[in-house]
Amino acid sequence: MRLTIDTEARRLVQETAEGRSELPLDSPEAFRLLSEQWVAVGWGQRYSYRFTWLGRPLIQLPEDVLRIQEVVFRVQPDVIVETGVAHGGSLVLYASLCKCLGRGRVVGVDIDIRPHNRIALEEHPLASHITLIEGDSVDPAVVAQVRSHIRPGDRVLVVLDSSHAREHVLGELEAYAPLVSEGSYIVAADGIMADVAGVPGGRSEWTWDNPKEAVRLFAERHPDFVLEEPPPAFDESEVQSVVSYWPSGFLRRTS
Repeated sequence: MRLTIDTEARRLVQETAEGRSELPLDSPEAFRLLSEQWVAVGWGQRYSYRFTWLGRPLIQLPEDVLRIQEVVFRVQPDVIVETGVAHGGSLVLYASLCKCLGRGRVVGVDIDIRPHNRIALEEHPLASHITLIEGDSVDPAVVAQVRSHIRPGDRVLVVLDSSHAREHVLGELEAYAPLVSEGSYIVAADGIMADVAGVPGGRSEWTWDNPKEAVRLFAERHPDFVLEEPPPAFDESEVQSVVSYWPSGFLRRTS
């Protein structure tokens, strides 16, 4: 595909194998096409590696931070489980939301919690809201540890952001989906990998070895979960497309 922008005429020309089309530059469809390129370029340039949340590196697209915040507010979880800790910015994000809402706690799982990150999280002002578990997220013993922090009747939300290999994410979905409450979500991060395999730093196998494919396979096997983009809490925009690193990543438990 080739895109040509004419800022003077305010037009966007799209050329594909199927032909050529011309769009108003100030249109929802042009926004979608340009956003796809912006997201892909940003991925290659590590755009998300420049943000923090309350002092900890976050490594998330700001649009996804706002969207998951809306989901947390809607679900009002008692427990938020996240696999993949890294620097801990997402854990601090969720902990701050729990504190703001006056309910909830966070459980973070990682196969390798580096000492400096552990110290920073244990000394953080929100440390009392965060539990760290070190180990392979699909190890049954680790899953059992996570389960031990969930009380009967707790509303549980799960975010998967560790290894993004299809089989690993599929294993996490099978392991953690039973913990998710009806009406809540299990979210697989970084499904965008399927669309950025060809950008600098991408890998050809990402076209099939990615979280989005794991979510698709899981949804086919589990009718009690539906693949659903959470509706925005507020929307007066003309734009219907979503700018996200987490496309097709939200599974809502229906029963």
